[in-house]
Amino acid sequence: MTAVLFKNGALLDPRERELREGYHVLVEDGRVKEVSDRPLRSEGAQVIDAAGLTIMPGLIDLHGHVMATQLNLHTQGLLPDALVTIRALPIMAGMLRRGFTSLRDAGGAGWGLKSAVEDGSTPGPRLFISGRALSQTGGHGDGRPRSDYLRPTSLCGCCFRAGDISRVVDGVDALRRAVREELQMGADQIKIMGSGGVASPTDPIGAFGYSEDEIRAVVAEAAGRQTYVMAHCYTAEAIERAVRLGVRTIEHANLIDEPVAQLMAEKGAYAVPTLVTYEALANEGAQYGLPLESVEKIASVRTAGLHALEILKRAGVKIGFGTDLLGPSQRLQSDEFRIRSEVQSPFEVIQSATLIGAEVLNRTGQLGELVPGAHADVLLVDGNPYRDLGCLLGQGEHIPLVMKGGRIYHDETGRK
Repeated sequence: MTAVLFKNGALLDPRERELREGYHVLVEDGRVKEVSDRPLRSEGAQVIDAAGLTIMPGLIDLHGHVMATQLNLHTQGLLPDALVTIRALPIMAGMLRRGFTSLRDAGGAGWGLKSAVEDGSTPGPRLFISGRALSQTGGHGDGRPRSDYLRPTSLCGCCFRAGDISRVVDGVDALRRAVREELQMGADQIKIMGSGGVASPTDPIGAFGYSEDEIRAVVAEAAGRQTYVMAHCYTAEAIERAVRLGVRTIEHANLIDEPVAQLMAEKGAYAVPTLVTYEALANEGAQYGLPLESVEKIASVRTAGLHALEILKRAGVKIGFGTDLLGPSQRLQSDEFRIRSEVQSPFEVIQSATLIGAEVLNRTGQLGELVPGAHADVLLVDGNPYRDLGCLLGQGEHIPLVMKGGRIYHDETGRK
């Protein structure tokens, strides 16, 4: 039995608005064993004095792409599989160092990479994978440039490259098969393109994604495997269609309006805004190879992001924490906290990145809080995040200890 005892810290319980001073957390065999304001004992446990530090649960990012190793996504499929995969490893390690112990990958990561994290072959957040996102021809996941012919979407027409984070599928029957294939290959949930997007070359932001019959088919297939569908959607019209047809989480939602936000609240759908990615694309996109047609689309959604967050908050929609960063911009992941704080309180932002994330992942009581039986994803933070989210920014400079599943990956406390 492996055991770690954190003692004398200020406990951040994301269900409470204030830290709870003088708490102790006992971890045994990868799980939280006990949480108490009274001293705990465990024979042979490693003891870490957390006095002056905050003990909090690991963070959850609901929209990331660990395989998005460059900003120009649509040339990734031309790269060697090993090169793309190896480039993904430091991306995952960086996320873990920033305190993100769980990540819902929104397209690209597969069962092999997830398994490598689970068995300890490579450090990274616990992955909840979507396989390859599903896009209609000419949609957000179709990276083919305009031409006088339409080439196959994969190099050989029969397989996918590691750099392909999406696949083009049209028609109800073909979509049913594609969903079944992604689930067979290990997907935890299914991702579809419900509207146009920024990083794709030929689809206007306001374009609809799949037809209603196609969306119904995808939702039905996912439900048949006891999972759900997440949809890339920007406009109110696209969001309304998706939610009405049973999509569970809406990604981005920058151009939502009040009536559709109310519909989301009524249906119990979740929103996962990704505000930091538009700041990154606007400031660094061209520098790191984002195509011109994508750079020109950014303004239409970037300025609307905070207003959308206000609309979602007023409507009572549950809001998850996502980032959607690509390539070198992945280092900006924690800046989402800073941007969110312009609309949400620190308490609300932290709930987005803990409890609400766990709800979306169907892991309530297992992730996002430190309670007996939960996975031992523990951060020690130098500061009080409820007073200043700045202690969660950067590359983990104010997070001297990161534990995931009971294993300590970073320890700069120097305390025993």
